[in-house]
Amino acid sequence: MVRIDDKPILWHVMSIFAIQGIMDFVIAGGYKIGVIQDWVDGLDTLWKIEVLNTGFDDETGSRIIKSLAHVGDERCFATYGDGLGNVNLDKLLDFHIRKSVPLTLTAVRPPSRFGVLESENGLITHFGEKNQADAGWINGGFFVIEPEIAKLDANKTTSFEGDIIPKLVAERKVSAFHHSGFWHPMDTLREKNILVEISRKKLPDWLRL
Repeated sequence: MVRIDDKPILWHVMSIFAIQGIMDFVIAGGYKIGVIQDWVDGLDTLWKIEVLNTGFDDETGSRIIKSLAHVGDERCFATYGDGLGNVNLDKLLDFHIRKSVPLTLTAVRPPSRFGVLESENGLITHFGEKNQADAGWINGGFFVIEPEIAKLDANKTTSFEGDIIPKLVAERKVSAFHHSGFWHPMDTLREKNILVEISRKKLPDWLRL
């Protein structure tokens, strides 16, 4: 519910899906679920939004599995609530279907948090920002998930990143869709402020498909 300009980041995340025709949402609620529900109740939107109580302090794996079980026998998109990217969902889904795996994640290149410098004989010859394309690939948090994932064993301490994904990777059941467009996390105040500035554009970068 942290605000990016005048709207919670959750609204911006859902806008990425809505602009591509996906308007049915299940929010995995827990801590401060009442705040999220009050916000949803006050929205004037055509989106269909359900706030599901997935436990006060459950980890991500537990929340995702509970959400999948609630949705039922249906393939789903899933994402976190702290990163924005102009991921083309049609291309992501097509890639997922071609790979025939239960889980596809979106691989992105993280923005640099530090400047880089080059020096020669003790003198700096270059100082500036690192190119995002020079970074390695990381999990960008936009997933396609098959309903069979809901059948995996999990408890409230099960992590999606630390337990479920590594297990599936070991079984060669995870594919990676490489997204080279815009993606930005919101893990620090600096990153939040960057997203606030981008949100003030006529069309924010995460909606430029």
